[in-house]
Amino acid sequence: MSHSSAFLTLVDEARTRIREIQSAELPEALKKEPGALIDVREESEYAAGHLQGAEHIGKGVIERDIEAKHPNRDETLYLYCGGGFRSALAGDALRQMGYKNVVNVDGGWRALKDIMPVEK
Repeated sequence: MSHSSAFLTLVDEARTRIREIQSAELPEALKKEPGALIDVREESEYAAGHLQGAEHIGKGVIERDIEAKHPNRDETLYLYCGGGFRSALAGDALRQMGYKNVVNVDGGWRALKDIMPVEK
């Protein structure tokens, strides 16, 4: 998928302010630092397949819904999307809301579906 330069700049800036791991690191990270696994993709993407145990909170509503579902701002939240761009932006928004342990999973669903259990 081709992204505009303005979008990529926005994502790159967000990445300077958030914690990020590569997709291959997620299984071990979850063992060392358990937390919520949140899929921020569109509902149709989630319905087509997602990581086992992942919760769906779309990027378009995460700022509105996160506090009701995850009120503890110290909880570790692992965010993923298709490739790691939308989840970086969502993670930066959560950081601005006071969430201290948000982790963007770079590589996202495209990489994770081949290394972790999935469900529909």
